Amino acid sequence: MTGGEGPLPTAKRATCSPPSSGERDPQRRRPWPSKIVDRIDNNGDGFVTTEELKTWIKRVQKRYIYDNVAKVWKDYDRDKDEKISWEEYKQATYGYYLGNPAELHDSPDHQTFKKMLPRDERRFKAADQDGDLTATREEFTAFLHPEEFEHMKEIVVLETLEDIDKNGDGFVDQDEYIADMFSHEENGPEPDWVVSEREQFNEFRDLNKDGKLDKDEIRHWILPQDYDHAQAEARHLVYESDKDKDEKLTKEEILENWNMFVGSQATNYGEDLTKNHDEL
Repeated sequence: MTGGEGPLPTAKRATCSPPSSGERDPQRRRPWPSKIVDRIDNNGDGFVTTEELKTWIKRVQKRYIYDNVAKVWKDYDRDKDEKISWEEYKQATYGYYLGNPAELHDSPDHQTFKKMLPRDERRFKAADQDGDLTATREEFTAFLHPEEFEHMKEIVVLETLEDIDKNGDGFVDQDEYIADMFSHEENGPEPDWVVSEREQFNEFRDLNKDGKLDKDEIRHWILPQDYDHAQAEARHLVYESDKDKDEKLTKEEILENWNMFVGSQATNYGEDLTKNHDEL
């Protein structure tokens, strides 16, 4: 997508290397997971509620985003003035080809470059709320992670439309919707899950039943107003770990089902097991 992570209409983006066996085994790593559970238990009553878990997951998500920006900041802030201008970003990302246009013309990246440079500029300007073509850390965070910022959501919708709309008519029809997630082999039957996705398109995506998705329907699909990812994950973790069904978790219930937490946003997919206590 761009120099940062772009919005994807399919499942979210964060991927990490799988934890080692020592990290996955609660018996071998109990002291460290125990400390994480203590942090999640915000009121210190010995129980973790769905609300506490949701608050923690949102904190982890936010920290991941800002850590990501911090890691790449120095690559773009070339004059070390704690701001990143559009020129700095453009030169850091596209400078080689901008300085060697003949080489670009012969490169297989030629068409991608022609598409991505103006797209990045459009997104940068949307993130640059004061219009000075220079991004503060917050503005640059909105540029790299637009899906997390309300004022960037139109850009997320537009980029998703542009990615999937292969015939350029300004809509996403059912075949384009399916092609984004499944490459159909010639004369091969569609798997059941693809048939199910076609039904999803007809029943739940295409709200006005005209056979295609407009921008409002794409927004409803990828940025649903009535769905909270952190809330859904917190409820799932509590449901799967709550042995006595009292709708809250003891530390022991969490540690007994620790592998599920390692595979969730509650531990940043296991990555938090490698962090120091003060970094959480």
